[in-house]
Amino acid sequence: MNPELTNWTGPLGLPRFDLIRDEEFAPAFEECLKLAGDAVEAIAANPEPPSFSNTVAALETAEEPLNRLCAVFYNLAGTDSNPAREELQRQFAPRLAAHGSKVSMDPRLFDRVEAVMQDKDALSPEDRRLTELTLRGLRRSGAGLTGDARERMAAIRERLAVLSTDFSQNVLTDERDFTMAVADAELGGLPDWLLRAMRAAARERGLPGQVVTLNRSLIVPFLEHAQSRALRELAWRAWTARGNGSGAGGEATDNRPIAAEILKLRHERAQLLGYPDFASYKLEPEMAARAENVEALLTEVWQAARGRVESDGRKLTEMLNADGINGALEPWDWRYYAERRRQAEHDLDEAEIKPYLTLDAMIGAVFDTAQRLFGLEMREFSAPLWSPDVRAWEITRNGQQMAVFLGDFFARPSKRSGAWCSSLRQQHKIGSGQRAIVVNVCNFTPPEETGAPAYLSWDDAHTLFHEFGHALHHILSDVGWPSISGTSVARDFVELPSQLFEHWLEQPEVLDRHARHAVTGEPMPAALRDRILAARNADQGFATTEYLESALVDLAFHRGEPPADPMARQAEVLADLGAPKAIPMRHATPHFAHVFSGDGYSAGYYSYMWSEVMDADAFEAFMEKGDAFDPETARRLEQWILSKGDSLPADELWLKFRERKPGVHALLKGRDLLDVAS
Repeated sequence: MNPELTNWTGPLGLPRFDLIRDEEFAPAFEECLKLAGDAVEAIAANPEPPSFSNTVAALETAEEPLNRLCAVFYNLAGTDSNPAREELQRQFAPRLAAHGSKVSMDPRLFDRVEAVMQDKDALSPEDRRLTELTLRGLRRSGAGLTGDARERMAAIRERLAVLSTDFSQNVLTDERDFTMAVADAELGGLPDWLLRAMRAAARERGLPGQVVTLNRSLIVPFLEHAQSRALRELAWRAWTARGNGSGAGGEATDNRPIAAEILKLRHERAQLLGYPDFASYKLEPEMAARAENVEALLTEVWQAARGRVESDGRKLTEMLNADGINGALEPWDWRYYAERRRQAEHDLDEAEIKPYLTLDAMIGAVFDTAQRLFGLEMREFSAPLWSPDVRAWEITRNGQQMAVFLGDFFARPSKRSGAWCSSLRQQHKIGSGQRAIVVNVCNFTPPEETGAPAYLSWDDAHTLFHEFGHALHHILSDVGWPSISGTSVARDFVELPSQLFEHWLEQPEVLDRHARHAVTGEPMPAALRDRILAARNADQGFATTEYLESALVDLAFHRGEPPADPMARQAEVLADLGAPKAIPMRHATPHFAHVFSGDGYSAGYYSYMWSEVMDADAFEAFMEKGDAFDPETARRLEQWILSKGDSLPADELWLKFRERKPGVHALLKGRDLLDVAS
């Protein structure tokens, strides 16, 4: 086995990606699965009486080589996929799931951990928390099942691993294989910065002229600016066809039957464990706890957003009709007319804004904010990574290393869409301890020429801050055990740091310091800055509605009996809501990767809004002090939220930070929906 797959020798402990070959992964997986199996078996079969040290703590490191191998491989599979890596995913997804089932359903391990829990009062608070979580995880994985139920649970988990891999790869295929050429005569309304991005996308694919791809940073501005209604419709239909059998991959990438089978298997899995449905199972350990609590929050915000959307829709329809187009506003019309309205009401033009929002300038803003809040220092260094575009920084505080941070910012055909944060290595204090290696991945449009500045939209800049908020959760983590460090928290708590950090982008002092013109170096004019901030909630009714539609459909999928036809259930939920035709779900079922490319956000897409209730309230804590960089509030934020991981329940951590429960008022105020709600 290539030692670089598990014993990394690159700068600051990074893997040497230049020394890794695809053909080395299969034998490495075979060896690491065996090593992990042997290590766990030794714990389960240990003749010594169960103790925290020989059972719970031992499990924390038993699978370390396999964990490191998976970190390398799945990072590559998400950021730089190719046919060999896709085949490896299909090959080893069921193998890894089978290994996971064997470990987590081992009754001997369950009995040992349960025995340790009998003496929990002798444990330190963090060790007790780890033991409780380990026992809960074993119980929820089916360690208490026997006979046919046990075998069926293992089979379900293996099948779900295959299905989620297929779902993700189908979406990637449809995204990667679609391009729409736009003739020179059809470029009306497209700003120069977007034309440059479209031409760069064409060159990257060896095509002439300019093209639209399904990269969000390209297709959304095209829908906002293209004067050709026919082209907007073609682009929108391609974007929403991902995974439904009519996308670029055709019937081979139809995710609808995959989604139906996933929902059916999740329901069966929950019932095997004694839960009435998957939502009950999934929400039990979350802050929300019950589906009724989720529905209550989403419904309250829906009512406020619906009033705003009805008002906005009337105004946009008037604009449509004034252009000589009779009939209703369509989904491919909304963004176009909303952008025209924003420009008219706030005197804003993306071409005027983008030169001040270069990627390097916004990285500087992110790092400066982290330094002022938490005393972090960043030093960029060179390392052999998976793409020349990827950048690396060492993060220190008071001369001590805090983490290594990697940024993979630009879209590539081989990268799955969206933005995310992951870690190659978790922080812990076992032995001499280790600090995190954390990765932020985005899909920004690359510059037209090598060495030229990369321009971000306002939404892109928010994404940059959002993902670094997740990174801070890893960077500032200060717990003993890897499985409770960093972002290993309740799903509806994990978005709190990321969404909270976005608030600092909107602080005038941050923009005044960092939003500087790419050519002249001059700071953004105060008048332009103020117009941007005044317009930040423009079309908030649309953004809130498309999100809530997806969250409510996700919740409906997992409550009660699973739908035989998810598309019919989706239509039924939207009809019951009275969802506007011109605002479809942000993520329709066939490409709803949050929900179907794994269990992470299944019955949990609501968590962005659940966390937003807290992030709005958390930023109010700074505002109450009259200083967005108030040192004492920042110290408390690190002490009780960013450093604690899952060492305490999320609701306890929140109360220690804020000393009261959060309310929806700050969220509605932040989205400019308060007047509608009242």
